Amino acid sequence: MTNHSSASRRRAARTQTTDADPTTAPTLTDLKRKARRIHSLLLKTYGTPLWNRLDGVSELVSTILSQNTNDGNRDLAYTRLRARFKTWEAVRDADADAVIEAIRPAGLANQKGPRIQAALRRVTEARGELNIDFLRDLPVEEARQWLTSINGVGPKTAAIVLLFCYDMPLFPVDTHIHRIAGRLGLIGPKVTAEQAHTIMEQLCPPGQHGSFHINIIRHGREICHARKPECERCPLQQECAYFQASDSSKEES
Repeated sequence: MTNHSSASRRRAARTQTTDADPTTAPTLTDLKRKARRIHSLLLKTYGTPLWNRLDGVSELVSTILSQNTNDGNRDLAYTRLRARFKTWEAVRDADADAVIEAIRPAGLANQKGPRIQAALRRVTEARGELNIDFLRDLPVEEARQWLTSINGVGPKTAAIVLLFCYDMPLFPVDTHIHRIAGRLGLIGPKVTAEQAHTIMEQLCPPGQHGSFHINIIRHGREICHARKPECERCPLQQECAYFQASDSSKEES
């Protein structure tokens, strides 16, 4: 179904460069070509990434654990949770304090524990079992809306599950991707992270959403840091609006 959120995503994609001079603003075709060049440069720099494919429910739990923490803490919490409870049904039905204690390394355990259990109960109530593989047969927007109807599941979490479990052409946007897409000039300076999901989905080369997503994150961790980006060794200099603006300022001074 079409609702206000999907309409707003389309408007965001059309107005991604609203702050730019309309006489020089790049077209969608220009930005797609730019994204394709960036993706190619990242592949040359980092290679084609591989990732472990989890079932949908496991990915959903893992992604909830990943909110506001790093991969190491998430993985430790996930491992502890699976060691303490052998099935997701056991997690769903467990005492809340036991789940909270198991996932404590992920941080915000008092929020994430009840959120995970509520999500598992919601899946069970809706499907009669802890399995969300039915999502692969739904239209992308319908699958996204189903997941985001679960409390605590936002656009990024839904996109991660649908992309990495069911190969849907979505583009999760975290802090690294939002920062780097802005510096590169793929999104405008006032585009929110939620709006950036749809824009990046449109710009990404077809069939490359997973590898492009992972390599941008890696680039953010290794070179394009939030503070003091290492622009002098960045392979994206020729595509980066931030670098070119900085370089021009140095020349003028």
